[in-house]
Amino acid sequence: MNEIIPNYTLDVKGESCPYPALKTLEALKQLQNGEILEVISDCPQSVNNIPLDAKNHGYEVLRVEQDGPILIFLIRK
Repeated sequence: MNEIIPNYTLDVKGESCPYPALKTLEALKQLQNGEILEVISDCPQSVNNIPLDAKNHGYEVLRVEQDGPILIFLIRK
């Protein structure tokens, strides 16, 4: 599997839903087309909310990983 190197990282650990998803969408708006945002969250609902919201706004979810309670999303604008 090819390694995906993000252009930016958004750490929203400690934030409760819906804030991780909202902050992700705000951050993605700031990116240039083709840039990749890494989002790190520990909100259990993020596993559904962040990918769904990103796709609904036209962004490409490249990867979703979980390491214990930590969720990592890679999303391309």
